[in-house]
Amino acid sequence: MNLNKVMLIGRLGKKPEVNYIKPDVAVANFSLATSETYKTKEGDRRDITEWHNIVAWRFTAKFAENYLDKGMLVYIEGKLQTRKWDGQDGLTRYTTEIVADQIRILEKKSTQNAENNYQQAEENKPKEKPQQDNPFSETSPELNSGLDDDLPF
Repeated sequence: MNLNKVMLIGRLGKKPEVNYIKPDVAVANFSLATSETYKTKEGDRRDITEWHNIVAWRFTAKFAENYLDKGMLVYIEGKLQTRKWDGQDGLTRYTTEIVADQIRILEKKSTQNAENNYQQAEENKPKEKPQQDNPFSETSPELNSGLDDDLPF
C-alpha cells in the first residue's frame, strides 16, 4: 500500500498566478508559508518559515483565481510531485511542489470587504415584486430569511 498525501495550513505568499493551457483547463501557481515557533536553550524565541510551491488544476485553479489573495490563511490538501528538467546551462534541475486537490479558506474576509460587497449587492439587487398570496413564493420573506451568508461557494 502507498500513500502520497500532504495537508498544510498556512498563509499565501502572493495572489495565485493562473494560466489557461486550453480554454477550459486552468492551472494556478502560488506559494504558501507555514511557520513553526520554538524556544532555544537560552530562552530566545525562534520562528522557522517553510515555503511551499502549490499547483492547482482545473476547478481548483479557478477557485484559487476567484477567491484567494495574498496573506489569506488557507488549508491545502494534495500530493507531493517532483519534476525534473534540463536547464539552459545543461544541468539537470528538480522542483518539488504540492498538487492541490482541495483548498479551503480558514478565515473570514475582512469586515470592510464584507461591508463593501454587501453594499454592492444591495445596489445591484433587482427590485422586489409585490407579495403574492402564495406563502411559498420565491419572494416570500419566510423562505428568504437567513439565507445571506459570505461563503464563497
